[in-house]
Amino acid sequence: MRQSRTRPATGSLPGVSPPDPDEQRAASRESWEGAADAWGRRANQVREWGMPVSVALIDAIGLQPGQRVLELAAGPGDTGFMAAELIAPGGTLVSSDGAEAMLEVGRRRAAEAGLHNVEFQQLELEWIDLPTASVDAVLCRWGIMLIVDPAAAAHEVRRVLRAGGRAAFAVWGERDRNPWATLPNMVLVKLGLAEPMDSGAPGSMFSLAGESRLTELLQNAGFTDVAVQAVTVVRAYDAIEQFVAETAEMSPSFSVAFRELSAEQQATVADGIAAAAAPFIAADGSVRLPGSSLVASAGA
Repeated sequence: MRQSRTRPATGSLPGVSPPDPDEQRAASRESWEGAADAWGRRANQVREWGMPVSVALIDAIGLQPGQRVLELAAGPGDTGFMAAELIAPGGTLVSSDGAEAMLEVGRRRAAEAGLHNVEFQQLELEWIDLPTASVDAVLCRWGIMLIVDPAAAAHEVRRVLRAGGRAAFAVWGERDRNPWATLPNMVLVKLGLAEPMDSGAPGSMFSLAGESRLTELLQNAGFTDVAVQAVTVVRAYDAIEQFVAETAEMSPSFSVAFRELSAEQQATVADGIAAAAAPFIAADGSVRLPGSSLVASAGA
């Protein structure tokens, strides 16, 4: 029988009025629902540059045939689909996301890949609507740092894991090691078109960037044998224009600001990104933007 889950409360600093958590969650859901179509169109590209992280996540949980595996914030689903192949025969992947439109992308891609051992469910990280101790392993690539209450999510993952199960999480590393993520916003800020990113704010992609921060989060949730490694990610393009177009489609925060600009302003922003990315552009115009992701593994 499923347990009844309640939404976690979030704290606030004395004298400070924080953003309403439910409003933050609703806005995040809306942005990812809107971005899902672009993620579907560019899913093969995401799979390619995200593969080193997916491999590290899969290696960290030691899958066996017959297991039941949960992927949270699955997006296009590629990491979980790799797991689905390894747990066959007899195993089941529960591919989940908070955005129904993302689940549609996953359903389509699973069918194209000929996978028949995948269930799709709309689940939230902060209150996972699954029974306690019901899965053997959990995967979450670049999801837990984007939510209002990562601590609640970590406790929920620990709850749904069976004794002896393992979980693996990927988050983005430090800002200065991920210029692909920081350059577009930096240009918007420089041009007075956006506010600076607050790396420590709930929901920021860098909110769990420190290795010690991620380790503490998982240990406080009751995980054991926590290990964190850095995994290099490289986003390669034939031209900087491809990177700008991809970011304008796939980044929920950047795309909202970019779409509101005039054509002239968009051109100015694109030129600014090209100038800022100059150290990563080769003589032939090709681009290699480095990145760093942290991959944490832990036992229940």
